[in-house]
Amino acid sequence: MAILTINNLTKYYKDVRALSDVSLKLKAGEFVTIIGRSGAGKSTLLRCVNRMIEPSSGVIEFDWKDMRSLGRRDLRRARTRIGMIFQHFNLVSRQSVIENVLHGRLGYKSTFKGSFGIYSEEEKNHGIEVLERLGLADQMHKRCDELSGGQKQRVGIARALVQDPRLILCDEPVASLDPSSSKTIMDHLHRISRDMKITILMNLHQVDVAIKYSDRIIGIREGAVVYEGEPRKLKKKMVAEIYGSDAGDILFEESPE
Repeated sequence: MAILTINNLTKYYKDVRALSDVSLKLKAGEFVTIIGRSGAGKSTLLRCVNRMIEPSSGVIEFDWKDMRSLGRRDLRRARTRIGMIFQHFNLVSRQSVIENVLHGRLGYKSTFKGSFGIYSEEEKNHGIEVLERLGLADQMHKRCDELSGGQKQRVGIARALVQDPRLILCDEPVASLDPSSSKTIMDHLHRISRDMKITILMNLHQVDVAIKYSDRIIGIREGAVVYEGEPRKLKKKMVAEIYGSDAGDILFEESPE
């Protein structure tokens, strides 16, 4: 059963077409990665799903709701079930880890409670449990500007998880990290998808990482889907079509048929 369905999604920025008739479906608990060159439309696609960017045309259905038809209140409610993880973390540096994590509950709060950071004991305990799952419980009272890049991204994951999401959108979550931290983040996200049945839709530049972790890969070039399939079926010829004529060597080793 599809949790996210996109049909003929198109986005224009003035006269420039960023997305061209993109269609795809994601199942509950599926780990799907979008690959493509910078400017191919990957980030635009993710941001259209939760309407951080308004699509020009097409259909986006999440959890049986037509996202494009939702008014402000219903859109806010729908977004509580869609987590977002950013390349540059989007944390409040001067605040503590646990304060940043609890920001994931703001979509559930009244304006008054959200403005004054009023959270229930249940929400606080939930935040602590998520930090324990991600190995950050001992850092919860540290300011976020005291953390490493990998730790900051784990805080970003925790913030998404306390929303109790059904879908997490990940926009280049390891692009700013060293290889060791990248592996830690990808391992956590893979376990979250597998064990918690949360759907992951992720943008990545690293083709080898996409192949290792994904259930399915979407290749985008100039705003259009040019590949969709299992990681093991992605070959150098198709990578070259997605990224350019010399890009097949991005794959270190092709998987056997």
